[in-house]
Amino acid sequence: MTFPPAPEAHALAVMALTLGALVLFTRERIPLEATSLFILIALAAGFQFFPLSPGASRLEPADFLMGFGHEALVTICALMIIGRSLETTGALEPLARVMARSFASHPSTSLLATMALTAVLSAFMNNTPIVVMLLPILVGVAMRTKRPASETLMPVGLATLIGGSGTTIGTSTNLLVVAVAADLGMRRLEMFDFALPALLSGAVGIAYLWLVAPRLLPARAAPLADAAPRVFDAVLHIGESSYANGKTLAEVLKRTEGTMKVTQIQRGEGFFVIRLPTVTLLDGDRLYVSDSGEKLKRYEGLLGATLHNVRDAEHAVSEEHPLSAEGQQLAEVVVTEGSLLHRRTLKQLRFAEQYNVVILALHRASGPAPGKRELADTVLRTGDVLLLQGSGESIKELKERAGMLVLDGTIDLPHTKKAPLALAIFFAMVAAAGTGLAPISVAALIGTGLVLLTGCLSWRGVGQALSAPVIMIIVASLALGLALTRTGGADYLAQVMVAASAGLPPVAVMSALMLVMAVLSNVVSHNAAAVIGTPIAIGIAQNLGVAPEAFVLAVMFGANMGYATPIGYQTNVLIMNAGGYRFVDFLRVGTPLVLLMWLALTFLLPMFFRF
Repeated sequence: MTFPPAPEAHALAVMALTLGALVLFTRERIPLEATSLFILIALAAGFQFFPLSPGASRLEPADFLMGFGHEALVTICALMIIGRSLETTGALEPLARVMARSFASHPSTSLLATMALTAVLSAFMNNTPIVVMLLPILVGVAMRTKRPASETLMPVGLATLIGGSGTTIGTSTNLLVVAVAADLGMRRLEMFDFALPALLSGAVGIAYLWLVAPRLLPARAAPLADAAPRVFDAVLHIGESSYANGKTLAEVLKRTEGTMKVTQIQRGEGFFVIRLPTVTLLDGDRLYVSDSGEKLKRYEGLLGATLHNVRDAEHAVSEEHPLSAEGQQLAEVVVTEGSLLHRRTLKQLRFAEQYNVVILALHRASGPAPGKRELADTVLRTGDVLLLQGSGESIKELKERAGMLVLDGTIDLPHTKKAPLALAIFFAMVAAAGTGLAPISVAALIGTGLVLLTGCLSWRGVGQALSAPVIMIIVASLALGLALTRTGGADYLAQVMVAASAGLPPVAVMSALMLVMAVLSNVVSHNAAAVIGTPIAIGIAQNLGVAPEAFVLAVMFGANMGYATPIGYQTNVLIMNAGGYRFVDFLRVGTPLVLLMWLALTFLLPMFFRF
């Protein structure tokens, strides 16, 4: 085989930067938007101080910032906003109730129906709000039926990824690939141009997830429900012989090493003393405290006090009258990208005080969770799960007001009077784009305006819907794709791949390209991989002298195959934590799924898109 001569210095530098970017995207400690900003700075500064030679294609530093106004990015942002309106209005809540009832009576059939239905929904909207809607339902059903939620969460989550490949608006990856390919001169793919191969391959994938995947998944326990103790409200009665009698509150707290938190001091009937460090405690005083049962018993011994349940002043805590958390519920809050908690600390938000809950523990699957003392100062990130305790009213308020993913064993989801209107706007947008009445970018922008005008979403909701990491990754990826194309780097990589596969038929080259993209999508940003891969795909097709559509779709489908790792897609992280999965579970179930989808599409794409 004969490889092409090395490209000029600018192309080599851009290829090196691209490789470095892909590596940085895999580093969890480095925020994705920070890597994206670094890429933009490196490109702009590099071409400012080392411009292309006069005879080369003109490439100004400002060209790398054009991605902020790119049609694909505008469309993606508009679709994020419309998806958020469906989530906040509870537009899919009636469907959720039907699913919950059917799972309780026919779990296997319901799993298949749920996967098929959510795959179809994911073809027309981002799968994140779908997964956010489904997680409380599936976890709640699992709790009531005493079955592990891990049997259903991963199959359903991966089914939404399969469905997202079906139309141009199914994922941001699809929109980007279609837009970049059109910018490079290929005909623009319409909404349903590749729906048939996606449907047929998706049927293979969903059959595997229904029949095989549940057998590969071990039963995993919920990450926190049994790991952290409940907090009990209790009263310590100070007697005449108690250590606390005659001591100041500061001295009493010092004896417990500062761990006991006194919420009230009662003296007599209906009279409460101000909790000053200098206040002297007397015989008959009652200290209202909240903590785990083990610690409350320890405080009882240290202070020589008598421990009572807060609602039972007559009986001291004993085997006959144990500590009670009457009216209290445990709930798990999963931190999602657009939630109030994302990249904030509990102390900054005064979260426990605002929602009248007690934070018990934090589960972080990707690393060690902080200790109890550091929990309030921990910066929370996507996929973290907080275990908290509060009254039923507090948990309900948390669901409705905070817009967070709350798992508490119920299926109470928000449902507002605006839900039918939000659904109508969504279906009208899909119909306008699907029939060719308006381009998807225009239809999505009009839909965004309508959800705001009708009050289906507030301006604050718009800010929560838009994701800075997604926006920055898209802009940086578009800039890298532009640099690779203009410097000749994409064409060089295409020639190298053609030379390496010399003698192979075009379908084999296309299949190899799709597999490379599938591997990349499981370790780096799928959007970055897709945008970088699209110009290479077109270059390969040109070098082979064949039509580019199948090669571009190979990039798109491959970039959507983030099934085999938790970092393959953002919903995988949510599913991993809520279901108590481990990294190896995704490898065990996702790797065969990647291979099945790859083989099916290798067979189907040449049937529908001739070379």
